Amino acid sequence: MGDTIEFSELKPPERILMGPGPSNVHYRVYRALTTPIIGHLDPDFMKIMDDICEMLRFVFQTKNKLTIPISGTGSSGMEASFVNVLEPGDKVVIGVNGVFGERMVDVATRCGAEVIRIDEEWGYIIDPNRVIETLKKHPEVKVFAVVHAETSTGAMQPLEEIGKFLKGGETLFVVDAVTSLAGCELRVDEWGIDICYSGTQKCLSVPPGLSPITLSEKAVRVLHSKKSKAQSWYLDLSMIERYWGEERFYHHTAPISMLFALREGLRIILGEGLEERFKRHQTVGDYLKSGLMELGWKLFAQEGYRLPMLTSVILPDGLNDAEARRKLLYDYGIEVGVGLGKTRGKVWRIGLMGETCKRQNADALLLAIRDLIRK
Repeated sequence: MGDTIEFSELKPPERILMGPGPSNVHYRVYRALTTPIIGHLDPDFMKIMDDICEMLRFVFQTKNKLTIPISGTGSSGMEASFVNVLEPGDKVVIGVNGVFGERMVDVATRCGAEVIRIDEEWGYIIDPNRVIETLKKHPEVKVFAVVHAETSTGAMQPLEEIGKFLKGGETLFVVDAVTSLAGCELRVDEWGIDICYSGTQKCLSVPPGLSPITLSEKAVRVLHSKKSKAQSWYLDLSMIERYWGEERFYHHTAPISMLFALREGLRIILGEGLEERFKRHQTVGDYLKSGLMELGWKLFAQEGYRLPMLTSVILPDGLNDAEARRKLLYDYGIEVGVGLGKTRGKVWRIGLMGETCKRQNADALLLAIRDLIRK
């Protein structure tokens, strides 16, 4: 019992992170993580919390008062979005065209909701007209939910028409923006989105561990009018909002260092400017797609609706998925994402998010692929 156990020093290799997340992290964010910790109820920390909320409103393009980061990855934002507004027996319509739409169905079902699915082939968007027609048939639906950037397929779902239809009604519009936030246009208020959540490890380029979320006044009213408590104590926004609001009521110990990192990551985004950031993701994403097509590779997602920050590409015949990814990782220091579900072994998901979104990274991958093909 008294023996000392020694472990080797932690020295993870440097990688170009071109998978579906996490993305590479700016040195300023790393530096923020090393900032000395203060208490999560310290008055100076409260000022930092206010800074974060204000910057998140800017990035979400909203004036929603309840705009905060939840302690947990993007999946915690998904769970919070459902458990805080749904009760057993509520009806929900969910668009499903990939893994994360399926996950929404799972979470809503666990809340006891009756789920009406709108299914579409993977890689394709869900026609907004289909959504609107379904909602017209079911005016009693409490929530319509869809993924903006389906990370499993690389397809970008149009939201404006759906939001316009739902504005002024009782149905809540819930949007998964885990991959899209700060990487492409997302206008929460203008598009009538009531609940929108994301994750820090994608286009925000902050390590995984926080899930920014924003709720409209309509969503907050539903949150406060529920007859039953949220299914999750930890994710109960009726309590968490008291910590992030003027009351500063203790709920759980906030991940202080991660919040320091998020604050700095948001400052970097504001310094670049949203429009410039969107343009960078679109330009570099298009450059990568063109390079892949020049090599004879085919893109997976529906033309005209392809994500700028995540490219899904069909593997050519004869290329061994696992072996090629292993060589990319160990010989070239580049990580790409494996296909999920029915696309596993058939598709790569290539991320150009936030700090990773640079032309030299796209060039490095294209050169590495050329080498793999020659060999």
